[in-house]
Amino acid sequence: QVQLVESGGGLVQPGGSLRLSCTASGFTLEHYAMGWFRQAAGKKREGVSCVSSIDGNTNIADSVKGRFTISRDNAKNTVYLDMNSLQPEDTAVYYCAARQVHVRVAPPCETFYYEHWGQGTQVTVSS
Repeated sequence: QVQLVESGGGLVQPGGSLRLSCTASGFTLEHYAMGWFRQAAGKKREGVSCVSSIDGNTNIADSVKGRFTISRDNAKNTVYLDMNSLQPEDTAVYYCAARQVHVRVAPPCETFYYEHWGQGTQVTVSS
């Protein structure tokens, strides 16, 4: 059974940091493009950052460029999202997603591209 489980969300003050983790079970991430998405209340789900299966090439949203970093550890079957300088507008449910595609090019960070999704983890940025 394919499953993605996110963890690491929580409440953080503006300017703070969090590390989200996404661990896969039922399959190995090695041949999968991976992505982090987020959905704020009343808004559409949007791509945050996505990474290829070969060489770890990434796409990242302009709104988080320079603050967020996606990385993958295939040995641990886990993908991470390091979030720094968090702002209230980063408040959302963050989702991990996967698609079985083994290529070097950075994958599109669009919801239609991904086959498997986690249940999400809440990130709240507030003082």
